[in-house]
Amino acid sequence: MIQNLLVANRGEIARRVFRTCRDAGIGTVAVFSDADAGTPHATEADVAVHLPGNAPAETYLRAELLVKAAADSGADAIHPGYGFLSENAAFARAVLDAGLTWVGPPPGAIATMGSKVESKRVVAAAGVPVLSELDPAEITEDDLPVLVKASAGGGGRGMRVVRKLDELAEAVESARAEARSAFGDSTVFCERYLETGRHIEVQVLADAHGTVWALGERECSIQRRHQKVVEEAPSPFVDATMRGELFDAARRAAKAVDYVGAGTVEFLAGPDGRFYFLEMNTRLQVEHPVTECVTGTDLVALQLRVAEGARLPADPPPATGHAIEVRLYAEDPAAGWQPQSGTLHRFELSDVDRQFEALFTAENASAQFTHGPGLRLDSGFVSGSVVGVHYDPMLAKVIAWAPDRASAARRLAKALEGAKIHGVVTNRDLLVNILRHEAFLAGETDTAFFDRHGLDVLAKPLATVDTERLSALAAALADAAGNRAAATTLGRLPSGWRNVRSAGQRKRFFAGDDEYEVVYTLTRDGLRAEGYDDVALVSAEPGHVVLDVAGVRRAFDVARYDGTSCVDSALGPVTLTVAPRFADPDAALAAGSLVAPMPGTVVRLGARVGDTVAAGDPLLWLEAMKMEHRIAAPADGVVTELPVTVGQQVEVGTVLAVVGDEA
Repeated sequence: MIQNLLVANRGEIARRVFRTCRDAGIGTVAVFSDADAGTPHATEADVAVHLPGNAPAETYLRAELLVKAAADSGADAIHPGYGFLSENAAFARAVLDAGLTWVGPPPGAIATMGSKVESKRVVAAAGVPVLSELDPAEITEDDLPVLVKASAGGGGRGMRVVRKLDELAEAVESARAEARSAFGDSTVFCERYLETGRHIEVQVLADAHGTVWALGERECSIQRRHQKVVEEAPSPFVDATMRGELFDAARRAAKAVDYVGAGTVEFLAGPDGRFYFLEMNTRLQVEHPVTECVTGTDLVALQLRVAEGARLPADPPPATGHAIEVRLYAEDPAAGWQPQSGTLHRFELSDVDRQFEALFTAENASAQFTHGPGLRLDSGFVSGSVVGVHYDPMLAKVIAWAPDRASAARRLAKALEGAKIHGVVTNRDLLVNILRHEAFLAGETDTAFFDRHGLDVLAKPLATVDTERLSALAAALADAAGNRAAATTLGRLPSGWRNVRSAGQRKRFFAGDDEYEVVYTLTRDGLRAEGYDDVALVSAEPGHVVLDVAGVRRAFDVARYDGTSCVDSALGPVTLTVAPRFADPDAALAAGSLVAPMPGTVVRLGARVGDTVAAGDPLLWLEAMKMEHRIAAPADGVVTELPVTVGQQVEVGTVLAVVGDEA
């Protein structure tokens, strides 16, 4: 029996495992890097062990440090979570050699399935359909398009789609570099790429006594950069016949390697319903909550029971209803989807029913059907957390369960729209627009979803120009109310008081590239604001403003931080940058300057000073948040400055290069 469990991971998945351990009466041990010292996962565990450093290679990827942390803390078992060393056979062997319980599959199964080349050979021999492997050196025009994949990869890292033969060499080199950084293995291979496929995966769970469950399928076809954005169970594409074939293939794959524990067998299905094995993830998946919510299971609890040697019942529980999960990322759609870092000042979702826990169980089935959809939140962050640059920028997984798919989508979209997320830019607008899109609601969700409907169109901000105008007025009035509340002189005179009202109060804000100047006066007759003839002030407090807009009363919550105002209302969330009263001349950059959009490390240079470049040519590559980011020339010209070197750490706003006019 496991008494104390160390989770060799961080953030949301560590907190998820800890929750189940508390229910089971198992002690918890966290590990944390320098950057994670104050994070929720490090402070919620019974015991926490420091791993000096920040980079994964010196902390969460150090097997010997993790095994030592277990010994030092009195842990008798290790759960790897997902990512990092969760699919590392050598780590699993080290855990077992240390006399600890490994909450995962046998090292041999991990090794076989960890090689996408070897795994295909093994499952094909077991009768599972596969796509043939292509050698990058032998690919011709007839083979295109192809997908370059890291053999030891996962999570979309080390993957590139190639549609032109002259782009293959650079794609292979880039994939190798990213794979080496993320997994310590630069091996890549290619396979035929299906432009319009369905990414379908089957959750399996096997015990050491020969029972293998197929716990239902999930559809994860909506992806960006080969990373999943929306996941759901069951798949709207899979019928009863196909489901039976998928389950049979998944069980065959698991049995082919004598699998024990939780795992996921991933398939790519074509429009005709034929499917092909992609890979097997020998760990818990990021999207496991949707399976938990439709089956009423706790997959982590089942992992622990299997690791202790328990037998599974002959048949898995049936699925009920529908669950949809979205991944909320700190990234800026307007800046090429660059990952964001900084303080998450406020992070609140109203009406959350569960955290890290299944929404549907057999015991509460009748209540769930009576009361409708439920909402679950799995997150490694809370209000006040710092989103760093060393790890994945996923803030949270938000999951909705309902008796039917349409109800789950509606519940989830509304919850995201009303969430208070202050301090970092996110992909929230994209998620809401997907969930409300007619093609999504019709179940038309293949891997070409973004190509067909337009990623930029789907990422369109929820807030309209009118919403931003009203939010700017509310922010100005809240700011004035705050100044009045803070006034301590002359008997607390109102902010901006003057003997002669020759001009109104002025506030300027930016919402993205749009500027809003609010000019207003508060008189005995009420609010007078230029351009807001149909707006009347009902009440104004430092954090809450109520306006009457053409007879409709609307409330705005306003939170002010250094240089920004975050306004939340039923019209949509708006983040406003407060324009400075006086410009700083020293802040100006030379024309053609390219600055670092995030903190990171320069990993490669693509040009030298004096080179003539065309718009879009790569100048350098920046590694941040476990991904490589290409910094390209904004226009035709000559590289006049390149003040960085390979290996250099840069901060946000650091000048990386300057491209001048050719003349």
